[in-house]
Amino acid sequence: MTKIVGVRFRSAGKIYFFGPGKLDLKAGMHVIVETARGVEMGTVMTDPKEVFENEVVQPLKPVIRIATETDEKTVARNREKEKEAFKICLEKIAKHKLEMKLVDAEYTFDNNKLLFYFTADGRIDFRELVKDLAAIFRTRIELRQIGVRDETKIMGGIGICGRPLCCHSYLSEFAPVSIKMAKEQNLSLNPTKISGVCGRLMCCLKNEEETYEYLNSRLPNVGDYVTTDDGLRGEVSSVSVLRQTVKVLVEIDDEKEIRDYKVEQLKFKPRRRKEHVRLSAEELKELSALEDKGGKSKIDDTK
Repeated sequence: MTKIVGVRFRSAGKIYFFGPGKLDLKAGMHVIVETARGVEMGTVMTDPKEVFENEVVQPLKPVIRIATETDEKTVARNREKEKEAFKICLEKIAKHKLEMKLVDAEYTFDNNKLLFYFTADGRIDFRELVKDLAAIFRTRIELRQIGVRDETKIMGGIGICGRPLCCHSYLSEFAPVSIKMAKEQNLSLNPTKISGVCGRLMCCLKNEEETYEYLNSRLPNVGDYVTTDDGLRGEVSSVSVLRQTVKVLVEIDDEKEIRDYKVEQLKFKPRRRKEHVRLSAEELKELSALEDKGGKSKIDDTK
């Protein structure tokens, strides 16, 4: 068994594991650790616990120490220096006429490296920009191109639900999101209604996907014929996924009537066929651009 502690370096960022050693660590503490980028200050997210050795990446790096007041002041100074570095980098980008959007600037704790995050439509030749920045800041410079989802995760904002964006507040990794999820939840396929601030499909489409898949699997399709518990046979007119009720068009004494039934009151083949949605070429193009395959965030590679 190996003792570990979870540490996070960025708001809603990925949690990395370190060895607590003999330190008395509690969730919420700030600690100093050594990462692939150098010495960094992070926040303890989980109390120390024991896990099997094969559950963590070996060798496990130890926590150097609990952060002191001096360390906190160092981080605060770095945040101020980052604002100035951001302005200078913007000026240099304009000078070199590079088609890139600067998103954030970040100093490592020990000031050994200065990272600039940017977005761009294609590849950018920023070699001359790096030379200029290195001459000004006298430290290692790294420019990192990120995607639109990563940009939104860094910048934050308010979603159409009126709450802070999931990716900025708690979502540590991006999950794959597809148009199929919107169709499964019977949402409008209008790109403006199912896309987030980043312009891609909303991450929250993933939240209820499993529930809707299960609920839909228990219901018949519209147009299917079902047998009711009162001995009638009719055609499904509409279904309510969340209520798990079905409107059935039945014939009684040569008159057609729509009745409501709970799904438990019906007999039918529990098989769902694929639903085909007719979309114009323009809509297909828009939806294809919105669909994002997810993957790991490019900004969470601290360890």
